[in-house]
Amino acid sequence: MNGAEVVAWTKQPTTADVGSGVAAAIRAVLADGRVAPEAVASVMIGTTHFTNALVERNKLDRVGILRLASPAGEALPPMTGWPEALSAQIDAKTYLLPGGFEFDGREIAPLDKSAVRNAARELRAMGIDSIAISSVFAPVNPSMEERAAALVAEEHPEARVTVSHTLGRIGFVERENAAILNAALGSLAAHVVASFERALAEIGIDAPLYLSQNDGTLISASHAAAYPVLTIGSGPTNSMRGAAFLTGVRDAIVLDVGGTTTDLGVLANGFPRESSVAVDIGGVRINFRMPDILALGLGGGTRIHLDPARYGAEGIDAEELRVGPDSVGFRITEQARLFGGTTLTASDVAVAAGRARFGDPAKLPALSEGMRDAVWARMQAMLEEAVDRMKTSRGEVVLLAVGGGNFLVPDSLHGATRVVRPPHAAVANAVGAAIAQVGAMVDQVVSFDREPREAALERLQTEARDQAIAAGGIPETVEIVEMDEVYLSYLPGRAAQVRVRAVADLAGTPALAAHAH
Repeated sequence: MNGAEVVAWTKQPTTADVGSGVAAAIRAVLADGRVAPEAVASVMIGTTHFTNALVERNKLDRVGILRLASPAGEALPPMTGWPEALSAQIDAKTYLLPGGFEFDGREIAPLDKSAVRNAARELRAMGIDSIAISSVFAPVNPSMEERAAALVAEEHPEARVTVSHTLGRIGFVERENAAILNAALGSLAAHVVASFERALAEIGIDAPLYLSQNDGTLISASHAAAYPVLTIGSGPTNSMRGAAFLTGVRDAIVLDVGGTTTDLGVLANGFPRESSVAVDIGGVRINFRMPDILALGLGGGTRIHLDPARYGAEGIDAEELRVGPDSVGFRITEQARLFGGTTLTASDVAVAAGRARFGDPAKLPALSEGMRDAVWARMQAMLEEAVDRMKTSRGEVVLLAVGGGNFLVPDSLHGATRVVRPPHAAVANAVGAAIAQVGAMVDQVVSFDREPREAALERLQTEARDQAIAAGGIPETVEIVEMDEVYLSYLPGRAAQVRVRAVADLAGTPALAAHAH
């Protein structure tokens, strides 16, 4: 991209080794745009590698868990309720140690320094280098987690330590889960980021590398290597930010249609609406910042389950037709009927209905008009129901259709005032990463009895601004885009959890920004 202009774009298949697919995509856009590698000022990458690792249960580290919560916090062991396959892969070594705080900041039990040191020495002897430390009410007082992390570093210098208060919110189990997942992704994150950096060096690009995170903003490559879970929701978030940028619409529902699913999210003032409840990643509940996304099992490669003997029928019962949720995915060019395969997919039906043009229509089966319309109507009903589930009011909304399978979204849909299909809709995800800003979030519990409310809010806003500038933002462009106060009735006095989010344009506004997804 050159400012707001898309100079060149490409879609490349995912590769087994992380770097080569990224390198192929960047080389393709540089060649197409006739741009020299040294002209690129910054590179933004959105990746689903970490999400895939959790869902597929592979490439995860063994984790040492230090829970500072005894004696109060021993009733529910760490990783309770986790999928068995994921627990087995992580194969955690757990230590239940004294510590933690009450909700008002009073100490439950003092930190046992010798026990922490012994645990660190044992983990080092076992070759466990990824360690997660969690403490009760650490967001209220993070000091115990920080002291424990320092002790671990002294005894096990090679360890990668995740402290829970840097990731999650008040809820202890979900916050601990987030820390464990982050620790399990440590080696993979270091490998992925190194592969990206190596790919850029081989191409000859000498520019800062950023990764997009769950809230639609950017973090440095080194920060992403340390906190990979902050990027696992970046796929749909990038698409939503890209859709807002390409259309100029700041409040809408975005439908990002891929090969397997349609991800629906809500844009509020140009940014994705965050989930207000704990979210599920790979079967594990976590409570850090994630977009509020509904994944619908409908995409370009979705299988249409229908008896071939009924293709020519004019009518059909509901029981005879099933759409998805399974999909041929990236094998669509091998298995879909349009490409000579034997599987009837949503793309086949869309082409038969004249909604898209690709592949070889001559290879499509002889679907009757009634059958074709019945399948198409079923897919549209699925989309309409999903849109209704994402609405917060009864009125009609604007829909933005993006992603490679956006042809599955018709030009009008029940419940929508209009459907907007922007130029470059197929690569809205890439555009969203390339135009992203750097961001910072400050999340603290504040007592307004100890510090006047106005002074506390000003202090937190200044802290958020300073963090955004430290992340590479231009000071003049820093903007506070969100400030929430939630009064905590179970705390003494006037206490509130305050969240402040700041965003800023990148320093050294790029003449060109290359993005690979």
